[in-house]
Amino acid sequence: MAAAFSSDAEAALRRELRATVAAVPRSDLDSFYEMGRATAFVRDGGFRKVALQFPDELLADAVEVAGRMEAATGAEMYVLGDTTYGSCCVDEVAAEHVGAEAVLHYGPACLSPCRKLPVLHIFGQQPLDIGRCTEAFRELYPEQQSYVVVLSDVVYAHAMGELEQQLCPEYPNIIFSRLVCGDPPGPAVPGEERKFGRQFLVEAAGGLQDYAMFYVGAEGLALTSFMLTWNCCPFSSFNPITGCGRRETLNVNRALMRRLYLVERARDASVVGILVGTLGVAGYLTVLQHLRELLCRAGKRSYTLAVGKPNPAKLANFLEVDIFVLVACAQNSLLDSSDFYRPVVTPYELELACNPAREWTGNYLTDFRDLLPGACAHVELPPAVPATEAVPDVSLITGKMRATHLCDPPTSQLPPSTALACRDQTRALAEISPAASFLESRSWHGLEQQLGQTPVSKAVQGRRGIAIAYEDEGCEQ
Repeated sequence: MAAAFSSDAEAALRRELRATVAAVPRSDLDSFYEMGRATAFVRDGGFRKVALQFPDELLADAVEVAGRMEAATGAEMYVLGDTTYGSCCVDEVAAEHVGAEAVLHYGPACLSPCRKLPVLHIFGQQPLDIGRCTEAFRELYPEQQSYVVVLSDVVYAHAMGELEQQLCPEYPNIIFSRLVCGDPPGPAVPGEERKFGRQFLVEAAGGLQDYAMFYVGAEGLALTSFMLTWNCCPFSSFNPITGCGRRETLNVNRALMRRLYLVERARDASVVGILVGTLGVAGYLTVLQHLRELLCRAGKRSYTLAVGKPNPAKLANFLEVDIFVLVACAQNSLLDSSDFYRPVVTPYELELACNPAREWTGNYLTDFRDLLPGACAHVELPPAVPATEAVPDVSLITGKMRATHLCDPPTSQLPPSTALACRDQTRALAEISPAASFLESRSWHGLEQQLGQTPVSKAVQGRRGIAIAYEDEGCEQ
């Protein structure tokens, strides 16, 4: 784990940045990036400044695409640099820095609804061998009366219509999901599933549990989220890159056991760090406030942290935090924290730990918007219980007694993490923070001024160059 908190400086400076896949041939740019649809979106909206957001693997085409879009629309095009969070989310913060009126999001997307700017998703039409995919499906599901829901990565959505024409005449009980960008209009009808930007209608009498899932796409976060959410359904997949189909052997129960262990860690925690993992998904401010209220009533201290993309080195700076909760889109919420100094859980897992009214039903939620008031999975916090009437609970990890009841919400308007105290005999007031008190207890406090204790010395000329190769190092050797 020590290697996770530091890295080789020389390797970082000498690393060459290359695109993970080859750039799209210039003759295919118009079709791959759907120039006609993008141009119509900009013209019909009357946008004069548009931000173009590319993932790392498509940045090689950014200049060419931006030039063609400017020539076709007359609008100013700005290519966004490194995204603040995951590349699957629309980076509205970076777009607002240039005063963009709309965003063209290219490549894979989580399809989370945005809050402010109009967005057009252009997934990039990655090639799919329809014939080989059809053969793989027949091998995995030889029974033609099988109940199957077909899901796909967004980059292969353009080919699902042709695949549907090949399979539907043979399989009468097959269902193809549809992509929905943003919130679908109107309430869901009975039997309709709306998750991860996908929408499909289940017609079997037994519901979704009677269906199997067939996923077209490579292994990744999207497939993992699907398997955890619809864990009652057996999964199979077809990887268009390798041309192979397989039954997914990921032990979902084992993955759920790992997540439920993190729920137990969250119950034991007394200080929780709320990580802001998105600034563009609609409802993130509401869920932040919801988590603060939940932690306050559960008797836990909370700190809200905005660190961009979380990594072990960043989060290791907050030693006073016992566990972190990541507020991000559905695909980026399931962060593997095995290399982190402290575990990272999802908002749903924190609710399982702190809300006595929420019970584990076997259904796993990765979209934090499902927890908000009015959503399908919202559970109201129960009334407070006096400490004398609370049912005792024992930690399954430490074996110690712990409190699981909720307290009354604070009546004071002051933030729960600060307090006022007398500084000296003059009755001057000072603000005391629990985090500051923790830092004072550390044996190492960082750089200290030590005024009057350090001897004065004349300035001398230092070394020149970079840290791994100063100009005078060769002479000394």
